[in-house]
Amino acid sequence: VRGGGGGRGGPGGGGPAPGAARGGRGPAAAPDWRRRIKIGSIVLGTALLVTTIGTYFWADSNVRREVDLAKVIERPKDDDCTTYLIVGSDSREGMSDEEKKKLHTGSAEGKRTDSMMILAACSGGNTMISLPRDSDVEIPSFVGSQSGKKYAGTGKHTKLNAAYADDGPELLVRTVEHNTGLRIDHYAEIGFAGFANIVDALGGVDMNIEKAFKDEKSGADFQAGEQTLNGEQALAFVRTRYAFAESDLARTKNQQKFLAALASQAATPGTVLNPFKLYPVLGAGLDTLIVDKDMSLWDMGEMFFAMKGISGGNGTSMNMPIAGERGGNLLWDKPKVKQIVQQIQNDEKVTVTGN
Repeated sequence: VRGGGGGRGGPGGGGPAPGAARGGRGPAAAPDWRRRIKIGSIVLGTALLVTTIGTYFWADSNVRREVDLAKVIERPKDDDCTTYLIVGSDSREGMSDEEKKKLHTGSAEGKRTDSMMILAACSGGNTMISLPRDSDVEIPSFVGSQSGKKYAGTGKHTKLNAAYADDGPELLVRTVEHNTGLRIDHYAEIGFAGFANIVDALGGVDMNIEKAFKDEKSGADFQAGEQTLNGEQALAFVRTRYAFAESDLARTKNQQKFLAALASQAATPGTVLNPFKLYPVLGAGLDTLIVDKDMSLWDMGEMFFAMKGISGGNGTSMNMPIAGERGGNLLWDKPKVKQIVQQIQNDEKVTVTGN
């Protein structure tokens, strides 16, 4: 009937629309994969950003910024390079008696410098210079780190590690600057326990030991060849001196070699992007790493990448040039030291060779 309610399927009727499924439901919409991928990417990116920021602030809050370079007086001129003084101390802080025995550290109170290195990160090339602890240096005038009192220089010459023993990191920085003419921008120090724990957190460090050696005092017992050192072995490797004819100079070369290998393995995507490795490594290092008050996590990262660059051939590693000795103290080759300092200050590649 024209204009009526319409029969089944008629105009205006209640029958299914053309193309409708017999069951009365329309066709299922295809999933919008582009939309899902976009949302998933945003969620993942946000999670990574939050985790990264959280990790940064967690790590930054645990940094031990205990050295005040503002207390260092009469400083050399600044330059374009970033120069670090890296110190390994024999601090046994936080170690149990069992750990001291295992790591062959002894139980001496206090702490002394076991190794010292200058790392100059320059656009012209990075340079790592080991400073033998038996180096003959002049103790200059300085301001006491605790007393605030100024002590006049007397021209006293002594071993470099005595500066640290006399008044800690600030006097050590002052003494290094006075005797080299280089300005130290940042200070980093790590003790026995932290060093061994970082190595273990990394799962060991791969080394090629060129010649077998053994030393009962440090616990070293190495065969020649490629091998992976755990924390205990690594500490023995960098501390050994009595197994070598040139005890202190040979040891500093081993220390340089090991630190470069450590930095090379730590500053890799396999460590940085793997939270199961990154967090243990950061935790192990931050517990015992002592730095200056102005050193940021960014500065620490640049320090490690500079060391990694040296191991990759982008830079120079050397011992401070030695010209002889006096009373058991090693005398620096002053003309060579002057040339090294000038090249670093001028942001040039260091061409001087050391011992």
